[in-house]
Amino acid sequence: MTEEIMALCRAMGATEDQEGLLLPLAQASAQALERRLKPGTSPGLCGPAFPLAAAMLAMDGLERAVGSGRVSSFTAGEVSIRMGGTAGEGGLTATAERLLAPWLGETGFAFRGVRG
Repeated sequence: MTEEIMALCRAMGATEDQEGLLLPLAQASAQALERRLKPGTSPGLCGPAFPLAAAMLAMDGLERAVGSGRVSSFTAGEVSIRMGGTAGEGGLTATAERLLAPWLGETGFAFRGVRG
């Protein structure tokens, strides 16, 4: 599965010189997602959603580690330039979680009953 995740990362723009960092990120992402699956659910039951979600997590981790180099905001008056991508906004991690939502156990959201 790691090779499939790495291939998806390359399709999302990862380069060969990033593979030394990307490989452990891909492995850790797959392990982290697998631990969050509902009991009795395996990565194989998620179909192509699992490796894609793992690749998204790995790419988000890579962006956080090395930076994207993209300008996310620019102001001309009193010059202000912000570099970065979507990592701070949830970006690929949030998308990966939405993609795997049907198979994930706890997602950090719960309804609470209120006595009336």
